Amino acid sequence: MPDQPHWVMAIDLERCTGCHACSVACKVENDVPLGNFRTKVYYWDHGRFPNAKRDFLPMVCMQCADAPCLKSCPTGSVSRGEDGVVRVNAETCQGFGKCEDACPYGAIYVDPQRNVADKCDFCSHRLAVGMEPACVETCPGEVFVFGNAADPNSRISRWSAEHRQELTVLKPQKGTEPQVLYRNLKRELEKKVPESRNHDPRSYEVETWAKLESTFDDLDTARAKGDARS
Repeated sequence: MPDQPHWVMAIDLERCTGCHACSVACKVENDVPLGNFRTKVYYWDHGRFPNAKRDFLPMVCMQCADAPCLKSCPTGSVSRGEDGVVRVNAETCQGFGKCEDACPYGAIYVDPQRNVADKCDFCSHRLAVGMEPACVETCPGEVFVFGNAADPNSRISRWSAEHRQELTVLKPQKGTEPQVLYRNLKRELEKKVPESRNHDPRSYEVETWAKLESTFDDLDTARAKGDARS
């Protein structure tokens, strides 16, 4: 096994119940200011009674191999470590916000109090002492699968091999090569993810509501189809 770890996360959408424990744990662990998020959960209500359903989409930084935030930073304050994690150097960041504008996942923001960019870095301070990210440790449904992809015997390596045919990344058309994998992702959920900004929790559902229409028949249509078949 290589000495240098390569940290990777996968998110099993079949297990997510939308409890937001990950968001709360992340805010507490990383002192994230109100109105901003490192970790968040989007949801999509679709269908009509009796075929209504709600799907959830937990979101963190995608730790892109070709990270737009890194390329857009005018001060070189965003870098990708040898362990695969994209981090912000708060000592050199000047809060220009170019990284936020460039991110297609709304994963980075400029902290209004410190005027520096901030984002998920897999809780690097916890990794340094052998602990998992706060969202992984806290999630009651074991939605987050995390580990060292350089180790073929790690949980993430074994789990990814088991579910390989079910895994994909978010917005592959952006060409950013995300390092966070999703199991059984519905592409409609991508419409919930804002670009070029960390969402305002008071308005993002309203803004995206009309973009996602029901894909299920309503009760009358379903009955009509049943009558026609009989």
